[in-house]
Amino acid sequence: MKIYTKWTDLRESAPNLSVALGMFDGVHRGHQSIINRAVELVQQTGGKSAVFTFRNHPLSVLAPASMPPQIGDTRLKEMLIERLGVDILVCLPFTKELAREKPEDFLALLQRYLAPRHVVTGPNFTFGSKGKGTQRMLLRVGPDYGFEAEICPAIQEEGSPVSSTRIRQLLAEGKLTEANLFLGYPFTFVGFVIHGDRRGRTLGFPTANLAIPDARVMLPNGVYAAEAVTEGKRYRALVNIGTNPTFPGCNHRMEVNLQDFSGDLYDKLLEVRFLAMLREEKKFASVDDLVHQMHRDKENAKKYWR
Repeated sequence: MKIYTKWTDLRESAPNLSVALGMFDGVHRGHQSIINRAVELVQQTGGKSAVFTFRNHPLSVLAPASMPPQIGDTRLKEMLIERLGVDILVCLPFTKELAREKPEDFLALLQRYLAPRHVVTGPNFTFGSKGKGTQRMLLRVGPDYGFEAEICPAIQEEGSPVSSTRIRQLLAEGKLTEANLFLGYPFTFVGFVIHGDRRGRTLGFPTANLAIPDARVMLPNGVYAAEAVTEGKRYRALVNIGTNPTFPGCNHRMEVNLQDFSGDLYDKLLEVRFLAMLREEKKFASVDDLVHQMHRDKENAKKYWR
């Protein structure tokens, strides 16, 4: 998948584009239906599929105090979109200048740089200054800009539409099973391994530590069964989210214990996929009590590991 981070003329190198438009935070099942439709359409046109999105949430510019925590960062978004078979990702920074563009100006930019043959989006998509551009506008004026628009219906689950807002709520409430159902994949966190206290190795459970940005939505503190991927290899994993209260002075972070792994993970990219919550985080009376519980956690996690 080719990635572009600024407006680039793709009319000659990628003719007959089918473009999915959206913010796609979390790339959940609703987003996947939009992107998959763009991928399907190129089978009819012989062109290429593309996703147009932004690196930062528009609210980070328009109303920073109102911006919700994000389900995933740009790195995770790129990974998930590539796995859907997309040929091109256009991921631009959202700026104040772009926010002032009229809907017609945005469509003119699409025509000038991408010249899409098809544009696919969801029922709640808006664009242009103050969100005045709507899916109805796309359907109405698309031919004037050389494309045919298609609006994918919302995906329903348990009587409600799958949405980033709902998934954020489920994750914050610790409802991992439901969140994973809405996402269509295990809730995933990606980050570079940082240095920790190196205490885990003395307990028989060495861990890779990941910082948790304030801007990210996160599961409640606790211990989770997970799988971890680094350098193309997948490992069964135990994950602790929290401050490790048995030991004073620890900051809020993610500690990942990879089963059957030996080596150095510092500064390497680690992808963590959460499968199930095993227990809440707690303070133990002694280190021995903590170690005994960690062994029980490992046994309990086996029912979720594949």
